[in-house]
Amino acid sequence: MEHPENNEAYKGLVVNAGIEQPSSVNPYLNNRPRRKKRELSVSDYVEGIVKGDVTVLSQAVTLVESVKPEHQAVAQEVIEKCLPYSGNSVRVGISGVPGAGKSTSIDVFGLHVLEEHGGKLAVLAIDPSSERSKGSILGDKTRMEKLSVHPKSFIRPSPSAGSLGGVARKTRETIVLCEAAGFDKIFVETVGVGQSETAVHSMVDFFLLIQLAGTGDELQGMEMADGIVINKADGDNLERARLAATQFRNALHLFPAPESGWTPQVLTYSGFYNLGVKEVWDMVYKYIDFVKDNGYFEYRRNEQSKYWMYETINEQLRDSFYHNPQIEAMLTGKEKQVLQGNLTSFVAAKNLLDTYFAELKK
Repeated sequence: MEHPENNEAYKGLVVNAGIEQPSSVNPYLNNRPRRKKRELSVSDYVEGIVKGDVTVLSQAVTLVESVKPEHQAVAQEVIEKCLPYSGNSVRVGISGVPGAGKSTSIDVFGLHVLEEHGGKLAVLAIDPSSERSKGSILGDKTRMEKLSVHPKSFIRPSPSAGSLGGVARKTRETIVLCEAAGFDKIFVETVGVGQSETAVHSMVDFFLLIQLAGTGDELQGMEMADGIVINKADGDNLERARLAATQFRNALHLFPAPESGWTPQVLTYSGFYNLGVKEVWDMVYKYIDFVKDNGYFEYRRNEQSKYWMYETINEQLRDSFYHNPQIEAMLTGKEKQVLQGNLTSFVAAKNLLDTYFAELKK
């Protein structure tokens, strides 16, 4: 059929017939035998991790984060075999209000500790999740521009996927793998303030709270903080940051004295301009030396191990309860009775638990 553009009415236009274009897909691709990816054994994982192979470490962390029972079985075996190589790091939890500049600060902090103290650094970030993709939505790795390309750093964001406790437990297991891989400095960044602070506080040696001048959340998270730092202390904001630091120091007197015997310090710094960063990390290492000397360091690690033992028991019991076929069949009916006012919440819960324990006895 002749193109309308070749009509006499459009003498200035001529459309020539085209030629058939080759396919953009390699026609021989489907005929080529595909190489099946070799699955690593437990010994392969452990050997790779202990050698410091970041690729194998990343695969092991993916196993830890997987919800598949077969992956969890392998992951737990890998963690158990890595335990003798772990425990030789300084673990620092970093939290703060949204917009406090946590990721920018970690970028600067990480470069400082690597340059001044050597070794290797792992950054584990617990991110809020996308409701659609269930993946991380903050993209911490993209905001740690210098640290993300440093040969001695490893950055791993983990989406919370709506279950902060589960992710926190997996983050603690990831710490063991990172330590076995030779990372002697571990940063754990939280999604913000609140429950995430409590979870992260239970797996780190030093809890650093990043604040801003005039945010209105002055008291939140302070009780757990071993050190408080006011970010963006530069330019016109310098005096406000110094005033906020004074207010935080006064507010610390409202809380009971820490078990460690350490008095939390309040410092100011600028992550963007890299000002006061050395003082922040001098404080962190001074604290570590202090608690190692008085025995609190070992005590806290032991308490954390005990805490996560009970947390794991609680999580396993909860999963076992909700995945019990008998309970799954009863839940909707009991919920309907509660909503209609025919049954109280407590009686409904007792009925479900009685059924669950009766099933266990069979």
